[in-house]
This record gives sequence, C-alpha cells and structure tokens, in this order.
Amino acid sequence: MDIISAICIGTIFGFVLHRVGATNPHLIINMLRLKNFHLMKAILLGIAFASSLLFIGMETGMIDPGHLSVKSTYWGVPIGGMILGIGWALAGYCPGTAVAALGEGRKDGAVFVLGGLAGAFTYMLIFAKIKNTFLMDKISGGKVTLAQTGSSYDAIIQGIQGIVIALAFAFVLALIAWTMPKSEKD
Repeated sequence: MDIISAICIGTIFGFVLHRVGATNPHLIINMLRLKNFHLMKAILLGIAFASSLLFIGMETGMIDPGHLSVKSTYWGVPIGGMILGIGWALAGYCPGTAVAALGEGRKDGAVFVLGGLAGAFTYMLIFAKIKNTFLMDKISGGKVTLAQTGSSYDAIIQGIQGIVIALAFAFVLALIAWTMPKSEKD
C-alpha cells in the first residue's frame, strides 16, 4: 500500500509542479534573477501550507512525530547546497522539477537527471576518501529542529509550542508571497 501512496503523491506533486510552471527552466531562471516572482510565490505558499498541515496533524494526533526523521546536518550539507544552487541557477532545474520535466518529455530535463545521477555516482565513488574529513563533522550536534515537535530531537527555539512557531512561520511566508509582485514590473 505504501508504494501506491507514494506513486499517487508523486503524481500529484509532478502535476502541481507542471501547473505552476516549475518544469519550465526559463521561469525558474527568471525567478532566481528576481525578474518573475510567480514561482517564488508558489514555493512560499506551498511551504506555508505544508508546514501548517504537518504541525496541525501532529497537534491533533493524526501524524505521529515519531515517524518523522530528522537528518543530521554536516558541514558538507551547506557546501553541497551551494553546488546544487549553482546547478539550479545554470540549468533552471532542481532534482524534483527535472524529473517532472522529464515526464513532460523535455530533453533538457533528461540531461539534468542524467547529470544528477552521474553526480550521485561520483559521490559514491569518492565517499570513502571524504568520510573522515571536516565535511562529515556535525553542525550543532547534528539532529535538531527549529521548533518542538514532540519527538526526541532538540529544538532550536525552546519554551514555545512547535505549532505556534510553525503557524507564525507559515503566516509570514504567506504574507510575503501575497504582497510580492508577480514580476519586477508589477
């Protein structure tokens, strides 16, 4: 049943990426150039909506926080994030949008996906050489969350319920998205 749920959720996610234009590399590049804010608005609203649902689900008991997995943060993560960001800015794709573009039949999406797989393969080949370097040193103890979730992970913000922080964060993101123009000319 889990695989069917994953396929259904992935299909819906890909459809939404297509509908908001996230499979068009020109729209993504123009967003990163701060020329067209349509996708940025969609991303901010998506994060606001998803974080609200997640924390409401945890607060009402519909989602067990014990099922959430927080990955450790290593020094290599921000470095890898910068590499990903550069690739995103140059190609106009991130991994999720590239797979959705591939589903549309875009050849540049296929090239990006193959490049990502080649990068993952290269990482696998060099991992033994970098695993004992500073890149694998944990940041702030590794597994931390921004807000209290009811799980065993430490929270950066203590003393305030996670749902309060999550809803405030979601409200701020939604407000930014709402007040943002669609393009630099608006």
